[in-house]
Amino acid sequence: MLTFEHQFATLPEPLWVACQPTPVAQPSLIAFNDALAVALGMQTRPDDATLAQWFSGNQLPPGAQPRALGYAGHQFGNFVPQLGDGRALLLGEVVDQQGERRDVQLKGSGRTPFSRGGDGRSPLGPVLREYLVSEFMAAVGVPTTRALAAVSTGERVVRQMAEPGAVLTRVASSHIRVGTFQFAAVRRDEDALKALADHVIARHYPEAANADDPYLALLEAVTARQAALVARWMSLGFIHGVMNTDNCSIAGETIDYGPCAFMEQFDPQKVYSSIDQGGRYAFDNQPGIAQWNLARFAETLLPLMRAEGDAVVEQATEVLRGFTARFGAEQRRLHADKLGLAPESDRAVALMEALEIQMHQGRMDMTATFDALTHYAKTLGAQALSADTSAHSQKEALLALTTQPAGLTAWLADWENAQQASQQSERLEAMRRANPVVIPRNHRIQEVIDAAVEGDFAPFHTLLAAVTQPFDESAEARRLAVPATESEQVLRTFCGT
Repeated sequence: MLTFEHQFATLPEPLWVACQPTPVAQPSLIAFNDALAVALGMQTRPDDATLAQWFSGNQLPPGAQPRALGYAGHQFGNFVPQLGDGRALLLGEVVDQQGERRDVQLKGSGRTPFSRGGDGRSPLGPVLREYLVSEFMAAVGVPTTRALAAVSTGERVVRQMAEPGAVLTRVASSHIRVGTFQFAAVRRDEDALKALADHVIARHYPEAANADDPYLALLEAVTARQAALVARWMSLGFIHGVMNTDNCSIAGETIDYGPCAFMEQFDPQKVYSSIDQGGRYAFDNQPGIAQWNLARFAETLLPLMRAEGDAVVEQATEVLRGFTARFGAEQRRLHADKLGLAPESDRAVALMEALEIQMHQGRMDMTATFDALTHYAKTLGAQALSADTSAHSQKEALLALTTQPAGLTAWLADWENAQQASQQSERLEAMRRANPVVIPRNHRIQEVIDAAVEGDFAPFHTLLAAVTQPFDESAEARRLAVPATESEQVLRTFCGT
């Protein structure tokens, strides 16, 4: 049993609206995250039928008080003053075993006052995608929302065509977004804005409460978390796909896995999202967009800050300028780990930039490249100790990934020189942890969805097991790690709303 609390409900309306989920025809449990449930304090697991009732919205779990949350947002740069949870309901908060407060939310549970004419439902495909990708992100240590349950509804949802419906239960540090602050600010409701900011400080950034200006300190703290988060995305080739301000979490977590994807052939301007026609949220644009989103957050906080006039604008601007340095510092650390270099290495950035050029020109798969480089680094270490001759074969395997082997060979010579200054067993361990074997590749996710639409969830569970053990090197993991062939590539992903 989960023990629900309702701190967010102490904030004024219209930041939330009480609303009941719409029952579904025939709920059936697809997956339940037992380990996460235990971490949330569920000591006794109910049977599958009960879980299906609870996490479809047919019956509320004991203590749940569902609410739809209000927020606004810049969507592809265009401001919409009212968006809100059009198909999601916050059941409440639980305090987990680490003492952290976590939201539990149904997604796809029916219409709300914020539905704007939509049906409030979710197709099966986006539910399975979010479950797989969010749990992978958790497994590799990227701050993220989590998936607690997936339930099929026994109903059809009409998008481009009629599809099976499903409900996801999502867990987050909170569901408060930049758009939540915009929602209060556009109404010129300074009391609601202050209450929201104070709530966020108490919940996520208590150290800011003791600062000379708590709201400026809040901006600094959120900026730091966003900079680190986006650096982590970039290190994995992750493309969020819809970095609107309503999808920018104040807690610094990855939220709203709609048309997201992991880049395969490296291309800094890669776009997968079918709705991102202009490439606003392309891979390489993500740091700049995060900084832009934070500027919109800063605008909402200006009335609360102590300074006035030009001084307060300059203070906020200086914090926003600091995003670049914070992002760069985290990226340098991640570059060093991915290349197997010491954290203080002064060569990591230049080497990574040069490797990215090689990956782009040589049409190299990003994840496969770093996996192969990790294996090659291991053989270099073994060779130094025991004259192991496997280094040559590992180097050949790496060179086989590129259409431009001469350029990559030259890069490897520079990298090997840098390795000699950093080679230690702990560096190899860090390199492995930075370079997963298995990622949720687009074509694998599509295979899972296609099978599930036909009623077969075995491929989903197989892929889920693999992506939640992303550093496993078993034969099954290697099978699922193989990049898509030309005919298997999935080049467009969809939001599902």
